Amino acid sequence: MSGTAGAGKEAAERPILRVLDGEALSPPPAWMMRQAGRYLPEYRAVRAEAGSFLDLCYNPDFATEVTLQPIRRFGFEASILFSDILVVPHALGQDVRFVEGEGPRLDPMAGRTEFDALIEAGDPRIMRHLAPVFETVGRLRAELPSETTLLGFCGAPWTVASYMIGGRGTPDLAPARALAARDPALLDALIDRLVAVSTEYLVRQFEAGADAVQIFESHAGSLPDVPAGEAGDALSRWSFRPIARIVSGIRARVPGARIIVFARGSGLDGHARVADETGADAVGVDWAVDLKALRARLPARVVTQGNLHPETLIAGGAALDAAVDAILEATAGTPHIFNLGHGITPQTPIPHVERMLARLRR
Repeated sequence: MSGTAGAGKEAAERPILRVLDGEALSPPPAWMMRQAGRYLPEYRAVRAEAGSFLDLCYNPDFATEVTLQPIRRFGFEASILFSDILVVPHALGQDVRFVEGEGPRLDPMAGRTEFDALIEAGDPRIMRHLAPVFETVGRLRAELPSETTLLGFCGAPWTVASYMIGGRGTPDLAPARALAARDPALLDALIDRLVAVSTEYLVRQFEAGADAVQIFESHAGSLPDVPAGEAGDALSRWSFRPIARIVSGIRARVPGARIIVFARGSGLDGHARVADETGADAVGVDWAVDLKALRARLPARVVTQGNLHPETLIAGGAALDAAVDAILEATAGTPHIFNLGHGITPQTPIPHVERMLARLRR
């Protein structure tokens, strides 16, 4: 792909791209993590028709429809591709399935035998497997309003590796932490493979029509206590440095690529390090971080995104109004994208989303 990501007159008018380029807008543009999901009745109807969750992810008709649903209903300034971070290990040949009511299940990568069975990075089978995702991105760019930013995404290597190693999400990521201590070279090898595949995956999303991408490090908070040996602290070794390699690899092929990094659970210090250590344009901020304190530690050019507690959105009412106002106050005069500090939950009342946006846009 040649040229600059998001180039063109229409792209220049997309508010979120303007913010990602460092412009402070009032009110800030908004989207929500997991905005296409189970809180919407129209999503649940499509999900029932699709069959399995992976069938929904890999069917461009269904995936396009559910991605567009929250844009039609709420008019968010960004639409994020509907997919899942675990399509990458699935493309690498690991068995992935979703158990209703329990979440994802994978055949655990317990050691080198399972690692050696994975498909090598660069094997054309990987991107062929992911081709339906790229088709969905292309359809979305054609169907979205011209002012709406289209976001692609992937999981960060540490987060994806933790699922691959443990076979499921665990509260403390004990299997991945144990492998880091027992065989750090094997974890490094897995991270390296995920860096290579994730870089290509995101480049292909840009080529298909994505304006920007987000890298989800959902399990950053599990890293600080993991031994990292002589390679520096664990957050750098297994999270920020691999993400930085993805970012630089993308920009070598997609000049000007805009990239958001969400390092959930990394605390105030970790969030303050994201932009410098990864090269991200924007720092996704989880709900546990003091946004005003973080802004005070960041250069004015660094974009922030998020911070609203999903449970505050569930509560609604005056508490929601106050939380929206506090975020606007903390980010006044700085480039900020309004979002949650984690994904929206299925029990969120739709009128509360409407109230949030009305408060934001008043």
